Amino acid sequence: MNNDYLNSKSWPFVEAKNLLKKRKKQIEDKGYALFQTGYGPSGLPHIGTFGEVCRTTMVIQAFQKISKIPTKLFTFSDDLDGLRKIPENITNSEILKNHLGKPLTSIPDPFNKFSSYGEHNNEMLKKFLNDFKFKYDFKSSTSLYQKGEFDKSLLKVLENYEKVMDLILPTLGPERRKTYSPFLPICNTTGRVLEVPIVEVLKDKGEIVYEVDGKKIKTQVTKGKCKLQWKVDWAMRWYALNVDFEMYGKDLIPSAELSSKICKLLGAQPPNGFFYELFLDDKGEKISKSKGNGILIEDWLKYASHESLAFYMYQNPQRAKKLYPEVIPKAVDEYLNFLEKFIDQDIKEKLGNPVWHVHNGKPPVEKIIISFAVLLNLVSASNAEDQDIIWKFIKNYNTKLNKDEFPILKTLIGKAIVYYKDIVKPKKIYRKPNDTEKNALNDLVSLLSSLDEKLTSSEIQTEVFTIGKKYYPKEKLRDWFKAIYEIVFGDQQGPRMGSFIKFYGTKETKELIESKIK
Repeated sequence: MNNDYLNSKSWPFVEAKNLLKKRKKQIEDKGYALFQTGYGPSGLPHIGTFGEVCRTTMVIQAFQKISKIPTKLFTFSDDLDGLRKIPENITNSEILKNHLGKPLTSIPDPFNKFSSYGEHNNEMLKKFLNDFKFKYDFKSSTSLYQKGEFDKSLLKVLENYEKVMDLILPTLGPERRKTYSPFLPICNTTGRVLEVPIVEVLKDKGEIVYEVDGKKIKTQVTKGKCKLQWKVDWAMRWYALNVDFEMYGKDLIPSAELSSKICKLLGAQPPNGFFYELFLDDKGEKISKSKGNGILIEDWLKYASHESLAFYMYQNPQRAKKLYPEVIPKAVDEYLNFLEKFIDQDIKEKLGNPVWHVHNGKPPVEKIIISFAVLLNLVSASNAEDQDIIWKFIKNYNTKLNKDEFPILKTLIGKAIVYYKDIVKPKKIYRKPNDTEKNALNDLVSLLSSLDEKLTSSEIQTEVFTIGKKYYPKEKLRDWFKAIYEIVFGDQQGPRMGSFIKFYGTKETKELIESKIK
């Protein structure tokens, strides 16, 4: 085994080493390490769901480097859960209103594509995970409950009914305690998942008696006749499947602690856990499946690559991240920067480089000749909708460049055109230059008229700086570039001007600035 893997301080290796240290005997006895991710299909899958699978996969990859023990990943869908509220981002949501309280797999699909709403959302999740080539086994709560695969574990919960209640009731408010039961009967008449008090527990028969409208009803807890409340369900699942590792959002830490106690009560050691911080929208609010705020998986992939999204998931998982379209360009450029560094790094540095984990140690090799930010400005300045136009500008930088040798760049150009059209262009606000700015820009036009084409981007940047110094004191040089961005590009931020001019061309940049001055 490579000691560099064991010594790596990157968080996936840290988690993999902790797992092996704490559960090695259990894992060896079982013959494999079981990782699990959870998904609540009451709303459409979102990036947070993807992030959990992506990050867990990174830990699996690290585990496979430090151990020869086989691994499995279960992606579990809690699709027997009752629908509690109507998601705000669902079309034809009227269909759902008449089915509140029913299991998600018993509700018609408002999209008319699958047999149920739960199946529709499950299939959306699987399609994306398949597109990304994740290796996983999909598990459906409905299927496992109804096929009896949880029956022994459900009877174990029933056997420990009072002890489970003793753990949970102190965590609830006074009113909730009056009606709480770990078992949720599924009504034979309405098909709804019922949150009703249990009036009798028949352990020897595997049954409970609950009361609705003054009527006592007896039901089995097995064969899909009941579902567990989710905190007990989570613990039961860990126990039944013998799960070794599971991630969860920071907001679920108290629930994970309670489920761990229940898991121990059932007679099993709870899995290693790892909490990740929540994703926030542009207003700093938590991303919600039901609200549909933030950004969808398909939105990110419309504007950037799979790899840049995986990179974003790797970075600081225990720090809150804002997740909306405007974060994409920076994430892409950071990914490209780490990709370029990787080639010359030693093994220790490579294991700490996010792209090692994005590509399982084998990132692509491609010279990065232009940033995504500059690409966006080339698209903006040229108003291009054709990739060939952008390639023409890039060849200003290197006339011998063969675009077939730059597959990453080829993808980026297409994404940049779409991102500019959808996100950047609608928000552009150009302003007129004041007299000082007009004089400075005219000087820049004069510079471009006589600029030596052999100058590097850094040398051109120095020339632009020199003009700024003529009109702005040293401490306000930023105002010079801010003026260029607002007047020429219609934005608060913009490219490094030396790089932009080198790619866009001196003649083209000169004409662009002149058009904005006028």
